[in-house]
Amino acid sequence: MTVRELKEELDLMVGIPFNLQRLQFLDQGILMDDATLKFYDVIPGAVISLCIWHYDGWTELVLAAVEGDPSKLSCLGISEDTFYRTANSQHFKGEQWRQWTAQRAFVALYISAHRGHVDAVQYLLELGANCLGKSPLGRTPLHVVAAMGRMDCIGPLLEHGASIHDRDAKGETPITIARRLKRRNFERRMFLLYWMIKSGNKDPTDLVMREAPEKASSGAVLKKSLMLS
Repeated sequence: MTVRELKEELDLMVGIPFNLQRLQFLDQGILMDDATLKFYDVIPGAVISLCIWHYDGWTELVLAAVEGDPSKLSCLGISEDTFYRTANSQHFKGEQWRQWTAQRAFVALYISAHRGHVDAVQYLLELGANCLGKSPLGRTPLHVVAAMGRMDCIGPLLEHGASIHDRDAKGETPITIARRLKRRNFERRMFLLYWMIKSGNKDPTDLVMREAPEKASSGAVLKKSLMLS
């Protein structure tokens, strides 16, 4: 397995977009994407540290999204009227500024949805975060929700236009990801809820309330020890 391949799986399993991940092992510094884990002498049971690139305030945003705290997220550059600035963004104006804040809102939504923070997801969607946006690997927030079985986050995403048919760079949809990771009950419920909303059901959350959210355990899928630091 290459470092890039590991990061692609981590994009699903820890919900951190591929381009923000910085992997480290022992004292060998940053693991380069094209190298194999064998090249770095990574052995079974070893600990690979997952860090976030510090540039442009991404570390603070990722940590706030992991916590799912809307009050913290609101202060970290996720809307056009924010006072938050970084050394990179302080000169942005017009379309460049809109794209910068939109990207940050999308990343916050992606991570919050992955962690199952419904309040944060609803807040970000109402703020204008794009649930149809895609990570560098072509994944939407619904892809990571499907990977983790976060049933309670599906309703808000679908109500704001998310699709179970969007394909990532590998051709996988949220449905096929749920199937690959053996979340069959979740796959069925997601499909039913999608069509309830498409057919104009006024209260699609009924299905969610009747079903207990499926417990998600990334450790059963990804047999690697990871630390977010």
